[in-house]
Amino acid sequence: MLLTAAIVSGLGLGSMYGLIALGFHVTYAVSNTVNFSQGSVVMLSAVLGYVFGIRYGLPMPLAILLSLTLCALFGLVVERFLVRPFAERGSNAWLMATVAGGIILDNLVLFTFGKEPRSFASSLAVKPVDLFGAGVYPLQLIIPVVGILLAVALHQAMQRTRYGKALLAVVQNADAARLMGINVRAAIAASFAVSSLLAAIAGLLIAPLYAVHSDMGTLFGIKAFAVAILGGIGSAWGVMIAGLIFGLMEAMITVFLGSSYTQILSFALVILALALLPDGLLGRAAVKKV
Repeated sequence: MLLTAAIVSGLGLGSMYGLIALGFHVTYAVSNTVNFSQGSVVMLSAVLGYVFGIRYGLPMPLAILLSLTLCALFGLVVERFLVRPFAERGSNAWLMATVAGGIILDNLVLFTFGKEPRSFASSLAVKPVDLFGAGVYPLQLIIPVVGILLAVALHQAMQRTRYGKALLAVVQNADAARLMGINVRAAIAASFAVSSLLAAIAGLLIAPLYAVHSDMGTLFGIKAFAVAILGGIGSAWGVMIAGLIFGLMEAMITVFLGSSYTQILSFALVILALALLPDGLLGRAAVKKV
């Protein structure tokens, strides 16, 4: 019973980490930059979903659509004002700028939404169902399916569609991409919108299982970045597999050793894994030109 509950919980958590980490992968694959405010986007989508769907009573599909749209727009804002001005000058200051942007967003939500955790009620997380003797919520079974399907869809889009190939061409050779008629700035901006959209989906999926509050996304963002590095940030499949492994490992530690050991052992094992596989599970070593 405990093992079943741990596996279901771990797959759900791992899918969330994988989705957020896929956002890191998308921007890295297109522009060699990442958005360190991803965790804040997870929080923003959960808060917006609560405000639109619970507080204002909008139909939940409309509340979800509005939340996802606003989070994607936030991704465009991050790229335009926190990444592009620095990246185009060859500066790495976008690292700190995106971190600062996430902190600003967290505090704006704290002042407007409040600091008290709120319950995001969902019919999929009310009555548990029996699964091999363990009681699990239907949402916990849906989350891994959604996560894996989105990972497959993203991979297919990047590899097989015209727009996906255009995005990948930008990072390989931006000048050549421009000569081929690709709008490089628009491609990079689109990658940040997609990145934020993935984090927003993760936030809405997990909101009914956790209390909604202004700093709920911080630890998710940190763990997702660890997952992205562990999987090999340039590999979509590596990132998703690493997310599932990390989620399962975290759930097993929590169930069998206690929550006091979860963060200590989880990140210690990440460090060990990276020491053995410095390029991640499916990552490739960078080629150095001499």
